[in-house]
Formats: sequence, structure tokens, C-alpha cells
Amino acid sequence: IQGACAWGSVCNAGAGMGKFVPDCYGVSPWGIFVRPDSRIKRPEDLKDVPVAVGMRAGSHFNVPYRLEKYLPLENIKTVNVGGFGARLSALLAGEVEAASLLPPQIDMAKQLGLRAVIEDTFHTIWWVPDDMPADVTAKYLRALDRAEKALQANLPKFLPLWKLSIPAEFEDRHWDFSKFSRGERFVYEPVPRAEFDEIMQQVARWGLDQHLKEREFDKLIPAVA
Repeated sequence: IQGACAWGSVCNAGAGMGKFVPDCYGVSPWGIFVRPDSRIKRPEDLKDVPVAVGMRAGSHFNVPYRLEKYLPLENIKTVNVGGFGARLSALLAGEVEAASLLPPQIDMAKQLGLRAVIEDTFHTIWWVPDDMPADVTAKYLRALDRAEKALQANLPKFLPLWKLSIPAEFEDRHWDFSKFSRGERFVYEPVPRAEFDEIMQQVARWGLDQHLKEREFDKLIPAVA
């Protein structure tokens, strides 16, 4: 069972890589960050500036999703740097001018003095192999729901667990986990069908649908036993 951005999970299923789970979704923070001395102040300043992303992942799909209200698509540029701590490392090293970040790198960037140009949220969706037993998926989702309720009841208790998600290359730095945000939120409600339709329209508009073999909702979700 794998959680990924909504675009990625749907596209993976459409490319023949399992099925996406329509029973729930996550809400995750996202942002584009620059160094504090950067000339980039507003989203419009990212015109023709390659933004560091992890290709075909949430950090990638979010760039056109959020920037196309500010810039023509032809002026929105990305560069594949990789995942986990790679984009934050590249930004700190001056290898890129801007980086698309997710938790916990967003809170890490803020504690390192980096500056957000734009911040928002996006949906994540889980996807499973074709042969995943429905009862196993259901148990997994119930566990996530219990975890969400625990976070809502006592967030400070669990914030120190962020230490388990710090990339190895940043483990020697001091992090104040009490000031980290909560990260992704689990919502145990069905993915709206309208959102699926919008995802399909978006990936086609962005030219990121070339691997899709199937586009029908009912064929991309697990069969009902």
C-alpha cells in the first residue's frame, strides 16, 4: 500500500500499476522555497526558472497546478533533482534557484532560514497492487484513521516523531520538532468523482498523460468483492 499525490496515484493506476483507493484521501502541505537572498519574491518571478522537483511525484505535479494561475504553462519550468532531502540539499548548495518541497522538508527549510514563495495544500491518494485483499486495505485505512484521531487529540505528543523522517544528510543538524507543523492530514471520506475528472484533464493539459493506458474511473479502482 503506497500513498502518493492524487495525480501520481491516478496516473500509476492508469499506466497499469495497480489501482487507486477511492475511499479516502490525504491533505498535504506543499511549497516552493528559495534562498533568503533570492531575487524571486512572488510566484510570477518564477517565470522560466527551473524549479527542483521529483519527477512525476507530488513535488512535480504541484508546480503547474499552482503556478498556472500566475504564469503561462510554457514559462513554468521544472528540473528533476529527486526526492526526500535531495531538493532541499540542492537549494542550500546553490545548485537550483527554487525547490518544490513537502513535509518535513518544508519545516526544515523554514528553520534553515529559507523563504517560501508560494505555499498551499494538495490531495494525496493511496494505491494498491491489483491483487491486494480488500480486508487488508480496509484494516490499513482504519489504522490511519485512528492515527489521525490521535494527532488531533494531542499533536505535541507526536511531533518528536518527525526525527524518524529527517533525511540522513540532515541528521547532524539541530531541529526544533516542537515548531514543526503536523504534516499531512488523513480524511476518511471518498475521493470526489469530480476530482478524478479534474485530475485527468490536468495531466492531459500539462502533457503528463503519455503513459496512461486506461482513463475510466471504474477500471482504475479495486473491484468490489
